[in-house]
Amino acid sequence: MSITGTTRVFYILGNPVAQVRAPEVYNQIFAKHGIDAVLVPLKLPAEALPGFLAHGMAAENVGGFWATIPHKAALFEQLNPTDPVAQVAGAVNAARRHADGHLEAALFDGIGFVKGLDHFGIDVKARRVLVIGAGGGGQAVAAAIAQRGPAQIAIYNRTRDKAEALVRRLAPLIGDGAVVADTSDPAGFDLIVNCTSQGLKADDPLPFDPARVDPKAAVVDIIMSRQPTPLLQQCRARGIHAEAGFEMLVQQVPEYLRFFGFDDVAQALQSDLSEIRSMLYPK
Repeated sequence: MSITGTTRVFYILGNPVAQVRAPEVYNQIFAKHGIDAVLVPLKLPAEALPGFLAHGMAAENVGGFWATIPHKAALFEQLNPTDPVAQVAGAVNAARRHADGHLEAALFDGIGFVKGLDHFGIDVKARRVLVIGAGGGGQAVAAAIAQRGPAQIAIYNRTRDKAEALVRRLAPLIGDGAVVADTSDPAGFDLIVNCTSQGLKADDPLPFDPARVDPKAAVVDIIMSRQPTPLLQQCRARGIHAEAGFEMLVQQVPEYLRFFGFDDVAQALQSDLSEIRSMLYPK
């Protein structure tokens, strides 16, 4: 990679940031497609975020940034995005810098998830969906499903008031099509999405009982640290269509590139994402 005085600079903000995969993915894309740009990880403490937005983004050769923990919610408060999914989730994971210095923010977790469903052949329109977990992941998933089309969405969270708050925020997108689920029982649903952290540890309890999943239903577990998770293993053992969340990362790649103005490359990659899958899926 050749970095010169004309190179357009992008950042990925996080704390920690050692785990991020974006630089290896996007810098490889930039180099392969002849784009004079570089993506640099920045380990940015939460308290430094306002100063970074005010001063670090004043450089005219900065094109924008990606964002991960712990900055997504704080960036939502700072940048006031118009993206409807971001408004429901209360978070953003990207911002682009316009020529006048204005920052425009958006959230791509949700669109990545529903495009992943398309890839797996899982339809959500007019389906009954159970989203387990009303944290950041659950909010983005539920909002994207609601935006995709008419569906019945039930939200379960161990802390009920958090599920109730998410249902209220979904109302502008889906009206009374979202409700609070009293339990995590998956019976009767066409799609069940685990958006909790249950499964990160080997001794974690399952987020729901796989034996209760309807035979023709589909399950998606967005946990990405260990694959296949115990939940996926048990669902697949029953012949249930069960998928991991890595595809949502893959499907976000063209969306990010399009957002940052690389439309031709985004279109080319969208037609064949196999190279991106080889980089992001676990070996």
